[in-house]
Amino acid sequence: MFSTAKKSSHTPPLPFGGPPLELNSDFGGLEGEALDLVERRYNDRGLAVARERYSSRNEAGDIVCSARDGERIVGTLSVRFDGTGGLHADALFEAELAEWRAGGVKLCEFGGLAVDKHSHNPKRVLAQLYHLGYLHAHRRAACERLVIEVNPRHVAFYRRWLGLLPYTAARHNARVNAPAVLMSVDFATVREQIALWGGRPELLASARSLYPLAWDPLTEAEMLARIP
Repeated sequence: MFSTAKKSSHTPPLPFGGPPLELNSDFGGLEGEALDLVERRYNDRGLAVARERYSSRNEAGDIVCSARDGERIVGTLSVRFDGTGGLHADALFEAELAEWRAGGVKLCEFGGLAVDKHSHNPKRVLAQLYHLGYLHAHRRAACERLVIEVNPRHVAFYRRWLGLLPYTAARHNARVNAPAVLMSVDFATVREQIALWGGRPELLASARSLYPLAWDPLTEAEMLARIP
């Protein structure tokens, strides 16, 4: 997909206060501070974590996005592209993914999501990591649909704040020893919401979503230009 594994790094302007975040992305498996954060947050929720789960890659190349506040990583998100190795969600939801693939839909999976609960603004961290993952998946790689696996307790959160919809009942996920629901959203919908709300944090309450905490068009263009 990309010809090089160069890292992109940028500190976007913050018209609405709070310390600046440095957003980074690179090829490879989840490791180091980012992996430590995922393990802490998953353990907080009583989920089992196996390090090898985060080190696997397919031929399309996984990407790890991270948010750093000063010297501290406060958020991470992994982007996995579909290919011959498939997606992690295939283990439980292969039939559902097969229907989209049969229709020619190019899929992408977000996983390994963790935000430090002690960060200055966890919702902003999540919104900007999600936006960066979207830039990699949709704007650069032309993926058309996002899929994620979510614990049933968190379905309402992802539905309200990011607009993902549940597509299955809960099934047992052996990787984390907990139930999981398949949720998905068309990236065209994400693009519409970012265009409508991005860079307008003062409208967070009325939007009832995280999209006002996404970047404005100028900042989005700057971030996109830095992705190899």
